[in-house]
Amino acid sequence: MSTLDGKKIAFLATDGFEDSELTSPWQAVTDAGATVVLVAPEAGEITGKNGHSQKVDLVSADADAADYDALVLPGGVVNADNLRLDTDAVRFAKDFFAQHKPVGAICHAAWILTEADVLSGRTLTSFPSLRTDLINAGATWVDEEVVVDEGLVSSRTPDDLPAFNAKVVEEVSEGTHSGQTA
Repeated sequence: MSTLDGKKIAFLATDGFEDSELTSPWQAVTDAGATVVLVAPEAGEITGKNGHSQKVDLVSADADAADYDALVLPGGVVNADNLRLDTDAVRFAKDFFAQHKPVGAICHAAWILTEADVLSGRTLTSFPSLRTDLINAGATWVDEEVVVDEGLVSSRTPDDLPAFNAKVVEEVSEGTHSGQTA
């Protein structure tokens, strides 16, 4: 039996995602046994900034956090900026915190969490340019490879993917976290 057998993980992204920040965690959780679903604001296919295309499984307007064990948010400036303008995507992300479920956010993905208003009192990392935004959202920002705060896993850049992937798998395998709140 694999670590994540029986777990269902949503990835939330749109065009402009950082390719490796979608594909690498996707591979890590599927290798650990999870079922993975790609959620995006629009049906069809999304394309990363370096050309990776992936079929959308479900639109954010129809997505319900109750159907998943965890959420992974890939980065990419365009991706994160567009997602935080989609009210259904923001609601979907926020609901994981309300349900105490693990969330992984890498690079610019934390912008979505500022919009969801779930960072007050939390400690996380991100691409350095988000530092002030995250502090203004009530978070403590640190410059570390990977940070875990009660089910919230965060990393800075694609260079951090090995550590990020390992901690996402670990947090999802642990299940809900009482301190993971909206």
